[in-house]
Amino acid sequence: MKTKDVNGFRHVKHDTQSYAEDEMRERSKAYYEWLDKRRSVREISDRSFPKEVLDNIIRAASTAPSGAHKQPWTFCVVTDSGIKSKIREAAEKEEYESYQSRMSERWLDDLKPIGTDWKKPFLETAPYLVVLFKRVFERDASGVKSNNYYVNESVGIAAGMFISAVHHAGLVTLTHTPSPMNFLSDILERPDNERAFLVLPVGYPEDEVYVPDFDRKLLSEVAVYY
Repeated sequence: MKTKDVNGFRHVKHDTQSYAEDEMRERSKAYYEWLDKRRSVREISDRSFPKEVLDNIIRAASTAPSGAHKQPWTFCVVTDSGIKSKIREAAEKEEYESYQSRMSERWLDDLKPIGTDWKKPFLETAPYLVVLFKRVFERDASGVKSNNYYVNESVGIAAGMFISAVHHAGLVTLTHTPSPMNFLSDILERPDNERAFLVLPVGYPEDEVYVPDFDRKLLSEVAVYY
């Protein structure tokens, strides 16, 4: 492996994988068509799957780029039924308040096609409940703080790669964001440099699941070429 020194740090030669144009077109089209089948699924079975699969999903997500390579994320994996119950109880309390008084009528109307409400049974039924925390700063053994950079952007990219990896493994997930989410830090006893970012239940779908018959925006609606 070829290496060189950059500012006193070892750099390794990047192993670039290139394809002929026809293969490039086919691979990019196949990847899009495969990913287009992904859906957010709320009816998640309690059927278990190997922990090694989830380990690999988290490893894949952790290959995400991050500001100054700080990797400012923590994936907390919950399997304990008692902790799941506490999370569900606290989340549903916040969700009930949101649906009853915090959300605008327009917001509630926008949610009607999806069919969601304040009840979140998937927080208990999914075999793995992954709570993604962003690390807003670091603290060394002596308690001295150091910065992380572009934290929201970095963690958001890692979350997207996590979702893609779940789909690649033949499993389902959804992004659950009860607001506020401070209760997650309390229940999981996380350190003061972490803030809850997303809840991602992971598992097999139930035997018969229906999802909204939505169309995605056309390329012309989401991309502008100059």
